[in-house]
Amino acid sequence: MRWQDGRRSANVEDRRGSGGARMKGAGGIGGAGLVIGLIVFFLTGDPEQAMQIATDPALQGAPAQSAPPSPAPAGADDELADFVSVILADTEDVWTQIFAASGSRYQPPTLVLFRDQVQSACGFQDAAVGPFYCPADQKAYIDLSFYEEMRSKFGAPGDFAQAYVLAHEVGHHIQNLTGVSSKVHQARSRMSKVDGNALSVKQELQADCYAGVWAHHAHKQRQLLESGDVEEGLRAATAIGDDTLQRNAGRRVTPESFTHGSAAQRVQWFKSGLQTGDINRCDTFGG
Repeated sequence: MRWQDGRRSANVEDRRGSGGARMKGAGGIGGAGLVIGLIVFFLTGDPEQAMQIATDPALQGAPAQSAPPSPAPAGADDELADFVSVILADTEDVWTQIFAASGSRYQPPTLVLFRDQVQSACGFQDAAVGPFYCPADQKAYIDLSFYEEMRSKFGAPGDFAQAYVLAHEVGHHIQNLTGVSSKVHQARSRMSKVDGNALSVKQELQADCYAGVWAHHAHKQRQLLESGDVEEGLRAATAIGDDTLQRNAGRRVTPESFTHGSAAQRVQWFKSGLQTGDINRCDTFGG
């Protein structure tokens, strides 16, 4: 990817040196094992859990307080931190233009970088959950060591694969701004677990499509992509399909338990956004 000359986002909150301290008055949520946690929460965290916590009346009082994060150690993950700042800025530029074209104003999310564990408005999480988006504070969270997990455990290396992860989380932010996340949460509360999983798959696939929409416009406007980048993204989409993850974990493939979509579905919807750049082609809920 040709990212080095891109602008850096001002919406990055670096907590890598904060030690993962809990916010005052905040409770803890136990973390899952690494592999199981990545399967369940990969790229987003459980959206139902996040929304339940975010709307819990017990959490609607005064905002939690925390000490200002200390600076990250010099040189630690600096290149990756620089990279995600550029990609975040690029998503800001693309989505600002798309929203403006429809007469709306885009409100960008904040990206929180952390190590090991982090407090969000959706609860206390550790790195095992993978990258996630919290609708309550409109922030995306990532422990940059996850990118090494992508390479070593998921067989999905490359900078465009890494950009796809962040663009997917921004896709959840788009869903939050447009009201999709709230509607899905409300609908799932009235459904069986199997039907709720099916609806969650549609939400995740739309975020994949939105990631593709960003990449389409980023390349069209700034020639961001290089030879092999698209293949990296498609390889990542394949690697984190629910069926692929279940097989790699030594489990039987059970489509009724899918929450993010099969490898084929994730590739299909990511490609739809990438090839067309049209958000109207991302209606995973139709039909």
